[in-house]
Amino acid sequence: MTKRSRYEREQRDAANVRVKQITAEWERAISPERAAEFALEVEAARARGPRPKQPDMAPGTLPNPPRPGLVIRREKKEETRRPKY
Repeated sequence: MTKRSRYEREQRDAANVRVKQITAEWERAISPERAAEFALEVEAARARGPRPKQPDMAPGTLPNPPRPGLVIRREKKEETRRPKY
């Protein structure tokens, strides 16, 4: 968990209060029908959840093959060595 100073916590709280004020002013500025439509859209979007992660490559693109001359080394097996006397 990240510890934040008292100043940082107060700044975050002030920003959250300001966002709520702006949202309330915006809701008062638009018509009630439009606000109801928007609320329904928001509810539907929250019910859908996050979008699935997009693939890193374009569709149909094959992954890059290894470079020519590159030798893939296998893991070495641990061998017990005899002590030298």
